[in-house]
Amino acid sequence: MKIIVLVKQVPDTYGDRQLDETTRRIERTGVDLVIDEITERAIEVALTEKDAHDAEVVLMSMGPASAAEMLRKGLTIGADSAIHIVDDALVGSDMLRTSAVLAAALRREGFDLIICGNESTDGRGGSMAAMLAEQLDVPHATYLNTVEISISAVAGERAGEHGTRFVRALLPAVISVTEHNAEARFASFKGLMRAKKKPIHSVHLSDLAMNEPFSRSVVRSITQRPARAAGRKIVDDGAAATELVEFLTSSHLI
Repeated sequence: MKIIVLVKQVPDTYGDRQLDETTRRIERTGVDLVIDEITERAIEVALTEKDAHDAEVVLMSMGPASAAEMLRKGLTIGADSAIHIVDDALVGSDMLRTSAVLAAALRREGFDLIICGNESTDGRGGSMAAMLAEQLDVPHATYLNTVEISISAVAGERAGEHGTRFVRALLPAVISVTEHNAEARFASFKGLMRAKKKPIHSVHLSDLAMNEPFSRSVVRSITQRPARAAGRKIVDDGAAATELVEFLTSSHLI
């Protein structure tokens, strides 16, 4: 089985993230860039299947030159190879364009199963798996808390507002996983040494059979989040309960 895991490089979630006033995108210069934690968990799902049934695990990312370092980290923990889609023309792509480029690269590579995180920590779109499935004309199962992979299908638990469902899709398919899946394993010294010999293939737009141009969404203005204001303090002088009810009612909280 050939499993392709989509991974993304993002600004470190533990650092302060700012919007660039010129590009109106998240500032990525002068900040720590790391592999998104949810995509690390997606890699672990694929590696668990590889341990059990000897699957081939390929990492794929669309991003700047610096993303190659992130892909190398994925190779150290057990992935077999990586594909890096890198092209200056892709800077600032929205989800529609990103999904189209990824779909073209996935179609070119071939796959049995595509695994990605449910949403990235920078964009938080949460729709990439479904958009890829539409582009590739394959079934999808999203927001899976557990994953079970067989020779012909993938299944898992998906939590919703009205309960938990067990969903299943025939292969080839696209799935996205949540933080309920296991954390990524640590790299061993042997894994670090082996990763040096594993290939990272660079792919450019000219290598993909695509029909340009694409529509794009453009952010025209940005506004900094206002500072949090102090809350209202109610001192109990015998009428606190009444004041509290009036406040909650006026705020449409009850």
